[in-house]
Amino acid sequence: MLLPQLKQRHASGDIIKVSLVGAGQMGEGLVAQMEGMFGMRGFVVADVQPGRAEHALVSAGVPPDRIVTTDDLDRASAAVADGFRVATANPMLAWECPVDIVVEATGVPEVGAKVAYEAILASKHVLQMNVETDATVGWLLRRMARSAGLVYTLTAGDEPGTTMELFDFAVSLGFEVVSAGKGKNNPLDVDATPDSVAATAEAQQMNPKMLSSFVDGTKTMVEMTSLANAISFIPDVPGMHGPEVTPKTIADVYIPSVDGGVLSAPGRVDYGRGIAPGVFVVFTTDHPKLARDLNYLRLGDGPYWALYRPYHLTSLETPISIARAVIGGETTCATDNVPTAETVAVAKKALRPGEVIDGLGGYSTYGRIEVASSAAADGLLPLGLGPGATVVRDVPAGQPLTYADVEVDESSTIVHLRRLQDLQLKQYSTVGTARGAEPTLAVAG
Repeated sequence: MLLPQLKQRHASGDIIKVSLVGAGQMGEGLVAQMEGMFGMRGFVVADVQPGRAEHALVSAGVPPDRIVTTDDLDRASAAVADGFRVATANPMLAWECPVDIVVEATGVPEVGAKVAYEAILASKHVLQMNVETDATVGWLLRRMARSAGLVYTLTAGDEPGTTMELFDFAVSLGFEVVSAGKGKNNPLDVDATPDSVAATAEAQQMNPKMLSSFVDGTKTMVEMTSLANAISFIPDVPGMHGPEVTPKTIADVYIPSVDGGVLSAPGRVDYGRGIAPGVFVVFTTDHPKLARDLNYLRLGDGPYWALYRPYHLTSLETPISIARAVIGGETTCATDNVPTAETVAVAKKALRPGEVIDGLGGYSTYGRIEVASSAAADGLLPLGLGPGATVVRDVPAGQPLTYADVEVDESSTIVHLRRLQDLQLKQYSTVGTARGAEPTLAVAG
């Protein structure tokens, strides 16, 4: 149990020191949540927007005279050592200061890759709230961390981590999970832009680009990509099915078509309208006594049953994963096997040579989940490599981009990490599997 251990650390003064990069809506909520807990505090908050880091700490209840605002490493490190909090615009302080774990919460794939990579080199655990990064290079980052004796993990509270908890529960009990997924809050509109959702974003006090990435499906696609990779499932069709469903019909819908569902086979991830903000897994068993007990326990008649959690608390649950990682070296969700899914970039509008692709939730592209092997065979561009890439030939609206359609940003950390990941996966498929061993990664620094 975490609570007794957190209380003990609190009483002894051995507080878990957390660094956060990205103090937007998710990061700000995390800082506030930790401030009311036993045994854990946000000690370094980094954000490039002036004043945002200080605001996150003050609004969480940290006295202003306990906050040191600086971009200087020596001053920041001394402040943390003396029990002060640090607000900074310099993300390097997040991993160079004496903290236990670095949390990445910007939602920008390039930043997420850079922060995670540097944090691992600095011998810090990494909690990746940036699922866009994880869906692109999470396999590599996970292995780098493990080779250094560190934890790299996604978070409880976000859909991949929350669904993973249900998956672990079912599989640990010996059930066969046939599908897993999440609800989607809004109808899918792949044409959504920050302009088209601006009024709704203002009413909900959200960043328009963030809301656009929800509406155009990108967020759902990357979340289910990370989940699929963590549990070795695949999407049933490009983009998944996304049917209308209710909590009571989950076990009737996300099952093989031969039994009346929408899936061609078991082992699939999907999403649905009508069950947001919940997550689910559907499982089965052929043991008659277990089926009898599940029926008695009012989970249904079978042969498929659903575990459904009707909520996920996003960043407010993240401290649970932080504590698991730091105290027990535990992982909430991460890709340990060869990735099975990929979110690829699809043209949101007709793209012309010379155009530079903007960020997720913008005007250029949206994400669509594909089977990883199919995406690789077709040379499709991973979504996380799109921002900053220059279009070199015409791409019609609605068409997936290929590597041949763009020149990627050669200065990008995520591009270099993805190339290394692809190389490692190629070596793994040709050598590691034949010998029954995984490739190892040397981490220098």
